[in-house]
Amino acid sequence: MIAKAAKEEKVVALHTKFVDAKAAILADYSGLNVQQLAELRSQLREAAVELHIVKNTLARRAVEETGFVPLADHFVGPISVAFSQSDAVAMAKALTEYAKKEPKLNVRVGLVEGQVLAPGQITALAELPPREVLLGRMLSSMQSPLTGLVGVLQGVLRQLVYVIQAVKDAKEQASQESQLADRQVGDPVHRGDYALEEPASQES
Repeated sequence: MIAKAAKEEKVVALHTKFVDAKAAILADYSGLNVQQLAELRSQLREAAVELHIVKNTLARRAVEETGFVPLADHFVGPISVAFSQSDAVAMAKALTEYAKKEPKLNVRVGLVEGQVLAPGQITALAELPPREVLLGRMLSSMQSPLTGLVGVLQGVLRQLVYVIQAVKDAKEQASQESQLADRQVGDPVHRGDYALEEPASQES
């Protein structure tokens, strides 16, 4: 009973990994020792990728009701699953580079954005420029429109500064006028309280 509950927990945990992932790559890790697996995990972690050694029966259940159902038939033999929540290119690059170093790691199949990828396609994916480079090229191609947008935004900001300064000046002027009016009201002459002067004594 305890063993069954533990299996269910593993299925749920693995299912969550598949739900959260944007891409996954399956690889046969047979032949890699514990130290090599640790090294592989470390390299993948640098690319924000998680590596899990799975039991095939549990993995087949875990992909149910997820976008990774097409991978179910590929859970055969010693299988590891690499998960990426953001950059599939970085994941493919890290796995491919390690496989070149350790040919015992056999990349089998992947699924990216709903598309099943064969080993050759995963290699091609790994050869794409990094995500940052792609974004840089995209921004470069949009440079002119962005420059225009920046100019418009700067103009709006300048107008906003002018309005704020005008409001500030108006408040200061109103405050000064109010203080002047208060001083005038406090002046006896302006209150109508005329001071009475005693007539100068006339000497006979």
